[in-house]
Amino acid sequence: MLQGFRDFVLRGNVVDLAVGVVIGASFGAVVTAFTNFLLNPLVKLATGGAKVGGSFSVAGVAFDYGTFITALITFLLTALVIYAFVVTPMNAMNERLKRDQKPPVAEPSNEEKLLAEIRDALRARP
Repeated sequence: MLQGFRDFVLRGNVVDLAVGVVIGASFGAVVTAFTNFLLNPLVKLATGGAKVGGSFSVAGVAFDYGTFITALITFLLTALVIYAFVVTPMNAMNERLKRDQKPPVAEPSNEEKLLAEIRDALRARP
């Protein structure tokens, strides 16, 4: 049982996934800090010092839609940066690797082999 677990954990996909999750969490913290450090003050400057977003209440329950707007901006920034700096270069690299690889030569089908045999037999006839 321990051998199977060790083989599972040491497989490349599991390790890559673990590294991706840790780096993703760290990157999320960086984007959140960037949003709080730069974007929220810029929005406050543009709105004359008003709070980013706001809140409203219904039947005494407060709904803070400013937090949602901040989280949405953080998500969009994260998605944009990951697309620009991870997905696009990986797609370009994969495309370059595909161009360098030659497609395998297809082996003739059974019908083509049979037709070639018939052709060769007809040519061999006097």
